[in-house]
Amino acid sequence: MRRRRLATVLVKLREEAGKSPEDAAERIGCHRSKISRVENARLGISLGEVRDLLRFYGVDDPEYVEEVVNLARRSNERGWTQRLGLRIPSYVDYIDYEETAHYIRSFEPMVISGLLQTADYARALLKATPTMLSNERIDELVEVRMRRQEILRRDAPPRVCVIQGEAALRAQVGGPAVMAAQLKHLVEASEHPNVDLQVLPFAAGAHAGVLGTFVLFSFPTPAFSDIVCLEHRTGTVYLETSEDTGAYTLTFDSLRSTALSPAKSLDVINRVKQEL
Repeated sequence: MRRRRLATVLVKLREEAGKSPEDAAERIGCHRSKISRVENARLGISLGEVRDLLRFYGVDDPEYVEEVVNLARRSNERGWTQRLGLRIPSYVDYIDYEETAHYIRSFEPMVISGLLQTADYARALLKATPTMLSNERIDELVEVRMRRQEILRRDAPPRVCVIQGEAALRAQVGGPAVMAAQLKHLVEASEHPNVDLQVLPFAAGAHAGVLGTFVLFSFPTPAFSDIVCLEHRTGTVYLETSEDTGAYTLTFDSLRSTALSPAKSLDVINRVKQEL
């Protein structure tokens, strides 16, 4: 995934500089086919070659250069999901985006956001899938979900903004006891300075998010565009054109203005917990 991101950056910079693949190949003294394979994420590239190409493309911002070089350095690195030897479904890329983003915006109308779920809640959700997962497989996926949440506790955590639909609070996933513990966990999570939690109440009526769940990732360097994640039953779709990400940014901003304030949201969460 990192190699694909590196390839995207190198193609973008080359085209903006008005250089051809042949020009790039001549610059670093290789065959044109190597540039093609690098830009198609089928071949790695040395750090020296990356620096040389960036100079050739007119990139002179030292911080930007180091971001791209660091991406090249890590392009062959195995992520923790691979190191654990887990059989992970299509959201391996999603996990990498989650770990490298500095700002995560999530709209979850029907279920609690994955970064804020308890293990029991996650397990109950997985048991409800129609594919009849084995207990071993469920344990694997719960472990992955809990491991993902470590980004909230690291030294420089991302800013996380979550808008939860009221339906997600009231659906008794796993039963009243599991749900009460989940709501308590939501309250505790909202106390983190990097976490903003808002509830979109039923009373909001029609709203900008009627088409459903999405997650918007933003990264700490201009080398990487924002990415919108849309999950569906059999996979995940990623959108990264400025038109798409701009539309979802506007949607999220509209949802934030429609949702309850963080303080009123906590009141709703605590009230639903008491009703349980």
